[in-house]
Amino acid sequence: MQVDARAVDAVEQVKADVGLARHVQGLVDEGAGLVSLALMQRQFGQALQRQRLAHRPADGAVQPGALDQVLAGLDKVAGQPLGFATQRHAEGMAARMARVSWPADVRDEWTALVPVPLARTRLRERGYNQAGLLAQKLCPQKANARLLLRTRDTPSQRSLPRTERLANLAGAFAVEPLLAAQLRGKKVVLVEAGQHLGGMSVEGLGGTDIDNQPFQNSPAVGGLALEFYRRVSAQYGRSEAFEAMLASKGKNTSLWRFEPHVAEAVWEAWVAEAGVTVLRGHRLKETNGVTKLGTRIMALHFDNGAEVKAKMFIDATYEGDLLAFAGLSCAVGREGNAKYGETNNGIRTDTTHKQHDKPIDPYVTPGDVKSGLIFGVQDSPLGEHGAADESIQGYCFRLCLTKDPKNRLPIEKPASYNPAHYEMQRRYLAAGGVISPPHAAVPNGKSDPGTWHSLASNFTGWNHRYPIANYVERETMLRESRDYIHGLYWFMAHDDGMPAKQREAWAVWGLCQDEFTDNGGWPRAFYVRNGRRMVGDFVLTEAQLRKTNPEPVNDSVGMIWWPPDFHSARCLVKDGRVWNEGAVFNVSKEPDWIPCGIPYRCLVPKAAECTNLLSPTCPSSSYVAYGAYRIEFTFMVAAQSAATAAVMAMEADTSVQSVDYVKLRERLLADKQVLAVSTAR
Repeated sequence: MQVDARAVDAVEQVKADVGLARHVQGLVDEGAGLVSLALMQRQFGQALQRQRLAHRPADGAVQPGALDQVLAGLDKVAGQPLGFATQRHAEGMAARMARVSWPADVRDEWTALVPVPLARTRLRERGYNQAGLLAQKLCPQKANARLLLRTRDTPSQRSLPRTERLANLAGAFAVEPLLAAQLRGKKVVLVEAGQHLGGMSVEGLGGTDIDNQPFQNSPAVGGLALEFYRRVSAQYGRSEAFEAMLASKGKNTSLWRFEPHVAEAVWEAWVAEAGVTVLRGHRLKETNGVTKLGTRIMALHFDNGAEVKAKMFIDATYEGDLLAFAGLSCAVGREGNAKYGETNNGIRTDTTHKQHDKPIDPYVTPGDVKSGLIFGVQDSPLGEHGAADESIQGYCFRLCLTKDPKNRLPIEKPASYNPAHYEMQRRYLAAGGVISPPHAAVPNGKSDPGTWHSLASNFTGWNHRYPIANYVERETMLRESRDYIHGLYWFMAHDDGMPAKQREAWAVWGLCQDEFTDNGGWPRAFYVRNGRRMVGDFVLTEAQLRKTNPEPVNDSVGMIWWPPDFHSARCLVKDGRVWNEGAVFNVSKEPDWIPCGIPYRCLVPKAAECTNLLSPTCPSSSYVAYGAYRIEFTFMVAAQSAATAAVMAMEADTSVQSVDYVKLRERLLADKQVLAVSTAR
């Protein structure tokens, strides 16, 4: 087949301009100085218009069959393979475009040259993206195919009139959210006190709480959070299954789970790809760690002598140290029900969740009050139902375990092992209780045991001071908790108090050689389920979560889709037996909670205290509401929205409290955040 080079050029010109350019321009214009091929077409003006196909129909559609004819013949041009032909024609077309009379200094002003991404199915069929080839040939130093995402495939544009083409492409493209700040001329500095990025996702929490309950909360996962799980799926080669699940609105818990080292690989590659500056080993100074001028934070100061100055700050930690060091109002512990008109806050004298199913005598000498309490039982009165106290739910470590002999690290007897520390478990087992072994919940047969049992790895009652403790105290708590949990796992596999069959079932599990390789297979961080909570002008409470007469959320920046969930806060004596106090988790068929939006107001502090700080992980919320909020994907969602708001505050030269919510909502929706779901109000 003979192919007219002029026809090739003309068809490609038409294709680049038909609908695609006009729609994509609206998405990318917000990036400062961003220039796409689409925008380039507009800048060509009359010079390019004169080069249109002479036989172009009046409605603007590409002549049916013309493009197919061109593409079918490309592989026969000059007897060369397709790749050679496409490269040659791209060079020719780029040369013609370069010869067009450009406005003064246009090329120098470009931040990037962005090709329109091809639909997945079309890319598989063709094997190349003609816009990408053109961009590379026209300006290789500024061509960037990563800045624009194709969010969905669309039907062919070939025979559609202009109005239908525009409708067909509505919502089909979006700026890569992680790169949006870069495009808008903003620089991001990520400060990490340790050495590892990703929080609990890289510290053992691979059994993600997505679609693992009778309800289905995956529809709440959007934006960068969803992109994270997409990238995780790509690491496992399960992208096709993952996308099919999303398309069918199906429920498959396993497709949301991952190993810690896989999550870390995703985060590290992602921040490198985005060009984010990462400062590791930077811990805020406990004294004079924050410099403020009025209500604005000006700089952060670190133990290693480093200093970071910025216009906006985000505290995305679990502890909320920046909030406290900046002098913001914070809450720790449980408010009483009366404070916010709640029903599940404060002391719980009616706890049934995570309660022992077998009686355990709490005294060193059974039945003898004067003999004292066994290890782990606190000598504290129960208190009044619903009253405030300083207790918080127990922490643990999210171990990653395996039965694979080739990857297993045996859990050795710790040097600090004290058999008396596990007398509670021993008595429970003697009463006929069962402490089941781990089960494989994450890929490659690994287990993320967490806290699966009332006598599992929470060090209940010992971490109440952790959020407000100094660094030395925290390190002591972490070490003591690790020693306790290490000893507990040894006990399960070796102590004579464990029935033989249970010991055997536990003994086959060990730590993973390929996880936490810099710490002997042990996670490096606590699972901090509660840190500080900011107290802003608005406080998220049970009122927004209640199924009956909920208070509306009119400034949603994401979704909370989890019930109020808090583990036991204290281990006490009640009615002469060991009794866990404080656990709540409602997953019944008729729960008393509903999914609700994350109010933007709960991410910002009081205006009188600070105007350039947001916190997606320590929001302004009650203890109860935080129990529903504290899910990892919710943190991801809220963090993206907080970052977007920070950018908008800088663009408008205003405070975070004064960000225009209507405009924020528009931008978040364009970045594929989920701000409402069908089962939510």
